[in-house]
Amino acid sequence: MKYNSVFDIIGPVMVGPSSSHTAGAARIGLAARHLFGRQPKWAKIHLYGSFAKTYQGHGTDFALAGGLLGYETDDTRMSKALNIAKEEGLEIEFIEDSAKTEHPNTVRLIIGDAKEQLEIVGISIGGGKVEITELNGFELRLSGNHPAILIMHNDRFGAIASVTKILAKHEINIGHMEVNRKDVGKEALMVIEVDQNIEDDILKELEKADHIIQIAKIVS
Repeated sequence: MKYNSVFDIIGPVMVGPSSSHTAGAARIGLAARHLFGRQPKWAKIHLYGSFAKTYQGHGTDFALAGGLLGYETDDTRMSKALNIAKEEGLEIEFIEDSAKTEHPNTVRLIIGDAKEQLEIVGISIGGGKVEITELNGFELRLSGNHPAILIMHNDRFGAIASVTKILAKHEINIGHMEVNRKDVGKEALMVIEVDQNIEDDILKELEKADHIIQIAKIVS
C-alpha cells in the first residue's frame, strides 16, 4: 500500500480507539452522508469480518453514526454519536453479517429518508484510509481522501466530454477518473477525483451538461 506521508502511517487526528475501526469507519459514514446530500432519517448498517466481531469494543458503531451526523474524525462529540443520533431522529440498525468479503473491515450502509435511499459499501484499509467500492450497485474505487464528484448519467455519446469540458473551463485538474455502466445505453456512473473542492455553482453547471441524471460530491 502506498503512503504519501508519515501521517498516513501514524494515522489521522481522531477520537480513538482505532484508526482502522474508528477513524476509517467515521470517514465511511461521512462519505455516505456527503453522497446522500443531507442527514438521513434511518440507516441499516451491515458489518462484516472484524468489523462485525469488534464493532462495539472498538467504537465502529459510534464512529459510523458520527460520520452520518457529519462529524470529522477528531470531533469530540464522536463517542456520544449514538445518543445524539437518537436525539436527532436518526434511527440506526446494526446487522452482524456473516457473508464473506474480500477485506475484513467492510461495511454496507443503506441510508435514506422519506424521499430516497442510497447504498454504499466501504472498507477501512488502515491508518484511517478508506475506499468506497460500491454505490447503488455500481462498482467503483473511490479513496475518500480527495475531493470527488460522482455523476450519474445516461450512457450516451458526449456525456463524458461535456463534463470534462466544464471542468477544464474552470481549470479543475482530474487526478483519477473511472466510468462504470450496468448495460449499454442504460445508466452509468462517472467517478472523478479532483485536486480541489468543487464549488456549488460549478456543480449546478455540471447538472446542465449532456445526459446528466444526478450529481453528488465528496469534500476533503
